Amino acid sequence: MAIKPWREIARPRTDVLKGNFSQSEFAADLSQVVKGEASPEYNDAATFFERTFITEGMRLLLTSLVQRLAGDNGDPVIQLQTAFGGGKTHTLLAVYHLATRDVSTDALPGIPPLLDAADVTELPRASVAVLDGNQHSPSKPHGYDTTSVNTLWGDLAYQLAGEQGFALIEDADKDGTSPGKQALSELIRMAAPCVILIDELVAYIRQFEPGRNYVGGTFDSNLSFVQALTEAVKTVPNAILLASLPESEVEVGGVRGQQALEALEKYFGRVESVWKPVGSEEAFEIVRRRLFEETADEEAIHAVCRAYADFYREHADQLPPETQERHYLERLYQSYPVHPEIFDRLYEDWSTLGKFQRTRGVLQLMAVVIHQLWNTNNRDVLIMPGSLPLDDTNVRNKSLHYLPQGWEAVIEAEVDGPRSQTAEVDGQDTRFGSIQAARRAARTIFLGSAPSTSAQDIRGINVHRILLGCLEPGQTPAVYLDVLRRLRDRLQYLFAEQDRFWFDTRPNLRREMEGRKGGFSDLEDVFPLLRGRLSRLFGKGNCFGGIHVFTPSADVPDDYGKGPRLVVLPYQDGYSRAEPSRAQAAAEEILRNRGDQPRQKQNRLLFLAADYDAVSRLKEQARTQLAWNSIVNDVNQDRITLDNRQAKQAKQQLDRADDVLKQLLRDAYKWILCPSGRSNSKHVEWEAVTVSSTAPNLIGEIETKVQEEEWLARDWSPFHLKRVLDAWYFKDGKPDVSAAKVWQDTCQFLFLPRLINDSVFRRAIEDGLASRDYFGFARGKEGDEYYGFAFDEPAIIHLDEDCLLIEREAAVAYATAIAPAPEPALAPQPGGGPQPSPGDGGSDPAPPPPHSGPSPAQAAATQFYGSVALDSVKAKMDFATIVDEVIEQFSMDPNADVTISVDITARSDKGFGEATQRAVRENCNTLRFSTAEFEGND
Repeated sequence: MAIKPWREIARPRTDVLKGNFSQSEFAADLSQVVKGEASPEYNDAATFFERTFITEGMRLLLTSLVQRLAGDNGDPVIQLQTAFGGGKTHTLLAVYHLATRDVSTDALPGIPPLLDAADVTELPRASVAVLDGNQHSPSKPHGYDTTSVNTLWGDLAYQLAGEQGFALIEDADKDGTSPGKQALSELIRMAAPCVILIDELVAYIRQFEPGRNYVGGTFDSNLSFVQALTEAVKTVPNAILLASLPESEVEVGGVRGQQALEALEKYFGRVESVWKPVGSEEAFEIVRRRLFEETADEEAIHAVCRAYADFYREHADQLPPETQERHYLERLYQSYPVHPEIFDRLYEDWSTLGKFQRTRGVLQLMAVVIHQLWNTNNRDVLIMPGSLPLDDTNVRNKSLHYLPQGWEAVIEAEVDGPRSQTAEVDGQDTRFGSIQAARRAARTIFLGSAPSTSAQDIRGINVHRILLGCLEPGQTPAVYLDVLRRLRDRLQYLFAEQDRFWFDTRPNLRREMEGRKGGFSDLEDVFPLLRGRLSRLFGKGNCFGGIHVFTPSADVPDDYGKGPRLVVLPYQDGYSRAEPSRAQAAAEEILRNRGDQPRQKQNRLLFLAADYDAVSRLKEQARTQLAWNSIVNDVNQDRITLDNRQAKQAKQQLDRADDVLKQLLRDAYKWILCPSGRSNSKHVEWEAVTVSSTAPNLIGEIETKVQEEEWLARDWSPFHLKRVLDAWYFKDGKPDVSAAKVWQDTCQFLFLPRLINDSVFRRAIEDGLASRDYFGFARGKEGDEYYGFAFDEPAIIHLDEDCLLIEREAAVAYATAIAPAPEPALAPQPGGGPQPSPGDGGSDPAPPPPHSGPSPAQAAATQFYGSVALDSVKAKMDFATIVDEVIEQFSMDPNADVTISVDITARSDKGFGEATQRAVRENCNTLRFSTAEFEGND
């Protein structure tokens, strides 16, 4: 069953639809009701109870009332004390109508069950006296027909028993003194059953200044009257007194008001109050009855509430815990068509505002909201915090009425309206605009954060509650999470700390940051920042001999190196498949030239380029990081002054800017560019692939990708080496080629394979020599003779000009030519040796020629001595080469005995210092030098 929007199920009352309610429409006035001058909903008892939801507090109070009037031991004195707008006046009206009704209690909705619960079968009508502190002046009497009344007790007597009752306390009324407990008890018995309602008592008594006598008495005499009245009511079984006292400072009103309240609380404090203020869940029904007509489509309401409850369970980890409780489904049903979160925020947050009158304020605000939503054909399923039409003048003004100055500019600029930032964000992304995600999120944050103060330790509302105020069934939480990130980065009055968001009338530091962004230079500031941050992204790799970030062509080495070099192009040279020319041109310039000189080892370079479409965002984020960094530096160096929260925010924003910049660099630098070419063309061909921005190791991901694309070989088979040799070096019948030349050519020419280093090349040769399928090898050649020839046998490979790779067929022929001739078989001799076969027909084999020892050329060398002078600067490197190339040859001979000695001679015309001599002697001693001496001049 498809769920319907609220407007198709619930219909607002006529006055709400027409918008003809006034500011005071929901402000109940007890005195106007007594005079018969209030609107019908307050003046008529039946209408009043029809639109009144009897809350738990009101039920307890009315139960005590009916029991007392029936003489059944109800509470004689009840104190109503709550915050401004907490519903106490509305409760007094319920008591008044029940006591003075003109109809049977059966005609008053909600009252018969209450009488049954109190076990009262018949409720007598009662005399009622209403004392409204706002209707009396201490210095002026007021009249009833021919009777002039000066004091509260005089007014009480006349209302309860007319002129006869007034006569009992007439003297006390003229003198302004309290009539005392006995006189008041006699008055109350005369009027019983009776009800005394006192409202705004503090407002009246606080007007009495110390030391002055008024027509209405004095400060002390009025307090004495209250004390005597509470005692007198207790003595009459069917009389009851209800008095309202304020709780908020707004209603107390100054020092005199506070003194009056403290004194009154002492007299009423001994009486246990049975009245409780309206709770947020009770407000559900209050608002429903007052603002909406009854609906018979309960099935549709249940469908909506069930859809929300099921949706909340699907996204349990992203919503407040209470949404997973079974009770929350009941709350949804009770508050329909208003979402419970609106009531929670108004009753828990807005009720802390001095001018916000709890239930009365909720009714006034929701009336204008519902009126505007109805007229604009709002199609939301429920009226949610995200539904509040703050772009409407009436709704905005009603909201601003309760808030300090400065909020109007915040709402217009960043929360709601055609020119607000949220409207622009929604318009730029269809994901947001289709559900008004930015505006719904901002409205929810405003409702939850506007009443907060800068003095609060924890401000704003968390992300879970923002989602609760925005999400409708079928929507995706990720969209709102994305829009929150967008708003946090863009709005100047929105603050974010950890997972909490709030608006404030003071701009955050974003305006200062935006002002600083324009002061940075691309060349002097942005370029170095991005180069440094990008350099730190590259971890340790295994393939590349060097990584050159934003390096000019003259500074990119042109050498064989330990591996190819990765050149990272500047961010402005971005690449895209639609627009590759800029990046390719920059890469080709480095590929062809090293500064002013032509580059020789072109096949040792690969390139990494930024995505063309990400360049502008990258530059913008770099400026943002620079701006936040400058603010933090200025704070640390006391060049600007911020409060603790702002300083903390600046540091958090800097950390976040760093993180975003790092991720943008990963996202942007994703194109690997590989140059290639043909042997007969100077034209460079370019290939490009992307690397993942989520890989944990950027350089590792690049190395993996270039090997997958076969742009870089970590291993090279002898088969592929043979193909290269046959295609480029042996094609004209040439039998051999320098191994060093082949290696060097692979480093220079783009049409040849790109190897990581010469070790890969040497391993390919060594693997090829394990069989006769590929090529031969020789250490050198004199004439047609190869020396150090190897074919189908292991060999130590050195890449020098003398070492040769030999074409396979030529190697086979040479191996055959140098193979020793087989020895002829010998006939057996008498001593048992071999004899020639009789069928040979040949004579005895010729005896071997005389052997007088080896020739000089063939004589075995038994000793080697070599001496070489080393450059002191490169001695370490040169000595390592000597070990590899010379000493290692002897080490392979198990019969060789190698002795190495090092002679060091150092001279200084000015003489060696003491520190140098001491260090050399100590080191020589440690290294066990046989001789280590310094000599002076003769």
